[in-house]
Amino acid sequence: MSSTASPAQPATEITGARTEDAATLITGARERIDGLDDRIIGLVQERMAVSAVIQEARITSGGRRVNLSREMDVLAHYRDALGKPGTTLAMTLLELCRGRV
Repeated sequence: MSSTASPAQPATEITGARTEDAATLITGARERIDGLDDRIIGLVQERMAVSAVIQEARITSGGRRVNLSREMDVLAHYRDALGKPGTTLAMTLLELCRGRV
């Protein structure tokens, strides 16, 4: 995902900015966001792997694949930190992490 301007497409057009200074600022900020997104994806993948270990241990010991009270704690944690959209984010994470075993 590259947001650098080509000779045929000025930075202001790519970023939607009206000045070159704003376009430069936006381009740098987008590069930082791209780096953050890469880190977030890596952390989600790590969370999925750890969740699989937990599920395997729970199932092997005779337990259920999913611990609903733990999931409720996770939902509350994200909601408390990020508001209502945090609940949606947590649900997505939980969905990604379920049933990998």
